[in-house]
Amino acid sequence: MWPLWVAKSKLPVGILPPKKLAASDECFYVRDTDDKSESSPVAREQADLLRQKLEIHVKGGLDAAPIFSFASCNLPVKLLHNLETSGYDMPTPVQMQAIPAASMGKSLLVSADTGSGKSASFLIPIISCCTKVRIQYSLGHKRPLAIVLTPTRELSIQVEEHAKMLGQGLPFKTSLVVGGDAMAGQLHRIQQGVELIVGTPGRLIDLLIKNDIELNDVMIFVVDEVLMYSATISKEIEKMANSMAKDVVIITVGKPNKPNKAVKQLAIWVDSKQKKQKLFDILMSKQHFMPPVVVYVGSRLGADLLSNAITVTTGIKALSIHGEKSMKERREIMRSLLVGEVPVVVATGVLGRGVDLLGVSQVIVFDMPNSIKEYVHQIGRASRMGEEGQAIAFVNKENKSVFADLVDVLKSSGAAVPREILNSRYTVGFFSGGKRQKRKRHGC
Repeated sequence: MWPLWVAKSKLPVGILPPKKLAASDECFYVRDTDDKSESSPVAREQADLLRQKLEIHVKGGLDAAPIFSFASCNLPVKLLHNLETSGYDMPTPVQMQAIPAASMGKSLLVSADTGSGKSASFLIPIISCCTKVRIQYSLGHKRPLAIVLTPTRELSIQVEEHAKMLGQGLPFKTSLVVGGDAMAGQLHRIQQGVELIVGTPGRLIDLLIKNDIELNDVMIFVVDEVLMYSATISKEIEKMANSMAKDVVIITVGKPNKPNKAVKQLAIWVDSKQKKQKLFDILMSKQHFMPPVVVYVGSRLGADLLSNAITVTTGIKALSIHGEKSMKERREIMRSLLVGEVPVVVATGVLGRGVDLLGVSQVIVFDMPNSIKEYVHQIGRASRMGEEGQAIAFVNKENKSVFADLVDVLKSSGAAVPREILNSRYTVGFFSGGKRQKRKRHGC
């Protein structure tokens, strides 16, 4: 979800002082440095106007105005070159505000649309900070300077590959710490000296319990997607963040729990027994089928059965992906999808949060999740970095618990609401004059 950046004391020459990691899985620590943004000052009125136009909302003490270019952040020249060659022409809204704030050593809690460039908004400051430290303090054994935790192996792999791409040619090495790969190799990599560890909480804890790994030099700690750096946020998370760090700055881009505006939503009322046939009709339609496609279901068994049914019934090759498959299998399936070898992947929530699906232009929510937040995450896979995509959602009376929230989401995006939902006793009376009004629910 959001990262928490906690300012640290300045480093004495030649020595990296020990820094204690908070016993929390949603903190993001950033070293306090003398580096200041080299961008020309932006008047407060101009900064406020820019934030308003870009839907950037800031809560807490933050003097840093949004930036218009990466070059204004005092980044290493090679990092700027890597950004350019990687296609980063200008910062996205979340990057415009989060990068300068992080460079000031602020503790941040950040939220933005899925596909808005959140990963780069914390990786760029990490790479810049670590590079400057290594150049200035090159003596002794190189212990980790930063840690990024993610909820899944796939997301960890993605973040580490992204970090390696942006850190190429710099004194910046990474280590991937996830299940499915030999722990001995991961330990050896860290012992050889790395700047950044990217991994899942379970494997990292296991590694720390069984081995003597020094984390005294860690300055930056990021929890991606689970709590601190994500597309959504809640009051509970905000309260938790404030209990673990002082002067937390909250940055929100867009509206909380609202879908990416680039995703065109289509909600279709389909009885449970008719969902398979409706899916087959879409996949066999030249007008409506837009591969590569991700179909979301609610269970692992459902993913296996549906992918097989798609292949048998339509002749379209489909594979399933879920938590019971090995890392190697999941990597190969994702590769096959993104290079066009497999046009359809049926997935559980393992692909619902944070995993980058560049190239995927259509998402079909076969089984509507019980949480509107999860729905927003799933349909966000259809758009990356603002590119248009389509999300089709199958709904019926079994999804009554999310009707009211779904109407809210659909209306906010200008999407049509199925009349069956509007006429449902679970939504009638909830909306009056364009405003949501709760009433007691009785019966079915």
